[in-house]
Amino acid sequence: MKKNRVVVLLLMVLSSLAWAQKTTGTVVSVSGYAEVKAENDQATATFFIEEQDQDRLAAAARVNRQIQAGTELLKQADPQGTYATRGYYSYPVYTGSAKSRTLTGWRIGQYLELTTKNLRQLPATAAAVQQILLLNGLAFSLSHEAREQLEAKRIEAAYQNLHQRVQLIAKALGRDAADATIESLDFNVDNNGLVQPRMFAAAAMSKASAVPESSFEAGVSTLSANVNAKIKWN
Repeated sequence: MKKNRVVVLLLMVLSSLAWAQKTTGTVVSVSGYAEVKAENDQATATFFIEEQDQDRLAAAARVNRQIQAGTELLKQADPQGTYATRGYYSYPVYTGSAKSRTLTGWRIGQYLELTTKNLRQLPATAAAVQQILLLNGLAFSLSHEAREQLEAKRIEAAYQNLHQRVQLIAKALGRDAADATIESLDFNVDNNGLVQPRMFAAAAMSKASAVPESSFEAGVSTLSANVNAKIKWN
C-alpha cells in the first residue's frame, strides 16, 4: 500500500515536471488594476449676475458694478481663494412675432468663479456673496497637491495587484513566479477623479434678502491605475 502511494506521488511529480517543461517560453499577458480614494479638498463655486434694461450700457454698467462688488466680497471672505471672471454675454431682447420683431431691451450677464481649499468657510462665503451674486454651480475635486500624494499609492497598488495575478497564473501553470521575467510593462493612469459634482441651479432668489448657509458635502474622489504586462516563463 505504501509502495503504491510512492508510485502515485512520483507520477504526479513527473507529470508536473513535464507540464512545466511545456510552459517554458510561454508569454502571458497580465493586467493589474487598483483604485485609491480620497476626500475632496477643493471646491469650485460659480456665481453669476444678469441684468436687463432697454439701455444696453445701463445694464452693462450694473453688471460690471455687481461683479466688482461680488469679487471684493469674496476676496474678503476667502483671501486664499483664486478668482476668475468668465462667460460675459449680451443678448438683445425682442417682442412680437418672427416677422415683426421689436427690440425692447438687452440681457447682459457675467460669471465669477471661485476655486478654494477653505471648505469649512465655504458655506458662509457662498451665503455672503449671494447678497450680490447668485450661486450658479458648485463642484468638488482633488487639488493638484492631493493628486500628487495619491500618485505613488495608486501605481504601487496596481503593480501589487499585477504581482498577485502573476503568482496565481504561475500556480495554475505549475511554475514558480520567480522564474518569470517581465518583457513589457505599461501603466495607464486615470487622471480624472471619479466624483459626482454637487451642482446647484440658480433659483430666482432676491439678492437683497439674507441667504441662509447651505450644508455642502465635499464627497470622495476615486483615482485608478491600470498596468499591463507581458510575462515570460524561462
